[in-house]
Amino acid sequence: MKIVKLETLRPAAKPSLIWVRVHTDDGLIGLGESWFGCDAIEADVHGRLADLLLGEDVTRIEALHRKMRPYVGFTGTSAEIRALSAVDVALWDLAGQRAGMPLHDLLGGASRDSVRVYNTCAGPDYVSKSADVRPGNFGLGEGGGSSESEAPRFEDLDAFLTRPADLAAELLDMGISSMKIWPFDFADGARDGVDISTADLKKALWPFEEIRRVHGDRMRIKAELHGLWSLTTARTICRALAPLEPDWVEDPIWMDRPRELAELGADTAVAIAGGETLGGLGQLRDLIGVGRVHTPIIDVTWGGGVTFARKAAALAEAQARPIAFHDCSGPVTLAVSTHLAMALPNVAEQEITRAFYYGWYGDCVEGLPVIEHGRIRVSGKPGLGITLDERLLAAGSDALSVRVSQLRG
Repeated sequence: MKIVKLETLRPAAKPSLIWVRVHTDDGLIGLGESWFGCDAIEADVHGRLADLLLGEDVTRIEALHRKMRPYVGFTGTSAEIRALSAVDVALWDLAGQRAGMPLHDLLGGASRDSVRVYNTCAGPDYVSKSADVRPGNFGLGEGGGSSESEAPRFEDLDAFLTRPADLAAELLDMGISSMKIWPFDFADGARDGVDISTADLKKALWPFEEIRRVHGDRMRIKAELHGLWSLTTARTICRALAPLEPDWVEDPIWMDRPRELAELGADTAVAIAGGETLGGLGQLRDLIGVGRVHTPIIDVTWGGGVTFARKAAALAEAQARPIAFHDCSGPVTLAVSTHLAMALPNVAEQEITRAFYYGWYGDCVEGLPVIEHGRIRVSGKPGLGITLDERLLAAGSDALSVRVSQLRG
């Protein structure tokens, strides 16, 4: 089977999201995805990857992954690696379709029938306008109507700031007993990360304290710091959080500083997680071996696709670490992450954003993984089991911009 066409599709309603479809000469279409900096991703797909891939045997995924790896931008989650990731996911989707098997069966079969979820408490408009992960792009106060499916909006970010115990109760009623919040992002000191005032520290601790006061240990809590803080201030925050027993503190500093992470971990009584902004096995190795991170987190559609993710999980397993897959992005990322989470033995839970899942995801795709009683599972259909919604594909250029590179002759 040869690759005859590469197609990028960008939904106008979600400018930070891009889909890649890989077409083969026997009519199959594989679907991939990435996000943030979509202009650069699209340019790399058509300006670099198309020449490398068109006419190639679609079954040679490992060889094509190596071929796509760039000479510059080869590490981290650069635009080149994000483009590679989207294509790699599409190639694995095709492999499953060709075999008539869901992706997790290609990876050795399911280690579990479903996976526990935790809710990242964003609202439906969270970081939807650009790649700036700052309060001005968190979608607070955006308002607007529901999605076309009339799903509830689930304004979970506003809720964790103003009524965290009520939010936790809602999640518990859905069977979801783990949640992640990031109130420290709103502290004045987060602008430069050098220091946090006593008043802002107390204010940011309040949602955690309120959840614990009302629900005790029925709700597991994770703290996200988005890499905003200096080592000294991250230590202050981690020490303040420790009595509240969070599952982990995520990305307390920039995660490309493994020695500083090890110093922080040795000096605080909380587990450290993170790494979604890293890509490549070398960075993951150092995150675990030097940084001593308890739970490495990778984004499948940022860090190198399925080919990278399965090796990263094995590397973590060799060091007796669980691994977690990031999803606060798009429906394809959730689908491929769920397949991996079902297959790999050292995945304890899968991140979701219920405001996305029950909102705009359903307007984009068919075949979303199923969430029931706080657990997620895939459909069992071949490949990823997910396709772009035909209504979206038929909506025209105002709703979806499409660019194509294809084999000639």
